[in-house]
Amino acid sequence: MARWQILLSEFDIVYVNQKAVKGSAIADFLASRALEDYEPLNFDFPNEDLMCVATTEEGALEELPWKLNFDGASNVVGNGIGAVLVSPNGDHYPFTSKLDFDCTNNMAEYEACIMGIRAAIECKIKALEVYGDSALVIYQLKGAWETRDPKLIDYRKLVLELVKEFDDITFCYLPRDENQMADALATLASMIKVNKQEDVKPIQMSIYETPPHCYNIEEDEEKDDHP
Repeated sequence: MARWQILLSEFDIVYVNQKAVKGSAIADFLASRALEDYEPLNFDFPNEDLMCVATTEEGALEELPWKLNFDGASNVVGNGIGAVLVSPNGDHYPFTSKLDFDCTNNMAEYEACIMGIRAAIECKIKALEVYGDSALVIYQLKGAWETRDPKLIDYRKLVLELVKEFDDITFCYLPRDENQMADALATLASMIKVNKQEDVKPIQMSIYETPPHCYNIEEDEEKDDHP
């Protein structure tokens, strides 16, 4: 360091602080050297409230199977059948019919199954999972049990003809307590008395979570500070 000090003492060296460089000078310098394919950055986010974007392949839901629940009811009042088609996204489409002829409970089960399968064919459904709480009907259609009752042989043949309309169809046994909607539709159809000339509208089901008088109290409180 002493040697450098002696050598530099020969020169008049004055220390000068560096002046600040203006921002405009830097901008002008960069602008003069801009590339032809340069694209300015866009910091605007018009969808800033959008958390995520998900893409779904077209026809993905169409490839998923529909579900069919069926049930039949025969009692001293009458005979009825019920079926529910469930789409892949969870929409329910109920069907019910009253049988105006004498039949056994197993015949009613087959009638319900056929009604539901025909409804699926009309909707152009190609993949279907069929659920029923009749072990006899399900296992006869699966081919695990023989069909010996003459009254059921033709029913089974008809179902096997209808299943040819599907690309994929399976039959599954379902416990009775897990088949409540189809059972309720079949029981209702068997018990109700309907004139053939009457037009019965579809049933719309609602769910009430609070007794109606509670809604009344809330409305009164809104109108009056001292109900």
